[in-house]
Amino acid sequence: MTDASRPLAARERAGLADLLDELGPDAPTCCSGWTTAHLAAHLVTRDRRPDALPGYALERTPVGDRLHAHATRLEERLRTTTPYPELVSRVRAGAPVWMPGSWATASLVDGPEFAIHHEDVRRAQPDWEPRALPLRDADRLWGAAQLFARSMAPRYPGGLVLQRSDVPGPGKRIRAGSDVTTVEGEPLEVLLWATGRREVARVAVRGGAPAE
Repeated sequence: MTDASRPLAARERAGLADLLDELGPDAPTCCSGWTTAHLAAHLVTRDRRPDALPGYALERTPVGDRLHAHATRLEERLRTTTPYPELVSRVRAGAPVWMPGSWATASLVDGPEFAIHHEDVRRAQPDWEPRALPLRDADRLWGAAQLFARSMAPRYPGGLVLQRSDVPGPGKRIRAGSDVTTVEGEPLEVLLWATGRREVARVAVRGGAPAE
């Protein structure tokens, strides 16, 4: 199987693992307060600890604080007790076959997830540049950008529209309303914006009222 024919999740996971290996455990990331070792521990916990998954899924909900605290404790214990090369090796290997993360349906989530975290590491380093992605990968990430943008929409008092800059076509209305905010960029950039990485997302934001 050529690299181009591998699933997006597998390619992004491998690229991220290579970069984690190259940078070592103490490099910065775009995740506030996290080094590369923190991010590696998070990904291994996500892959291998089913009891952590509710904490990730419900992190931003009223009932999620205790569950997310449990996931955080698991990550920290793993980070402080496991040699960094072993953490990266587990990131590269992925989820065991008995974990939901190894199932075919997981690639629907893992492709965008690993693309985001790959950029979390890339864009925290000096002199980074955006990557050119194949159209099929961009299409996948565009769908994820729309999904995540729905959670961002309440921060904008009016309408919210996403507009691709890489292909012609109408924008995608995420929220109806007047005083529309339009966010334009390539799908990966819009996805990064929609997941709160606005400082490194190369998008153009036009119109609307300031975010709350």
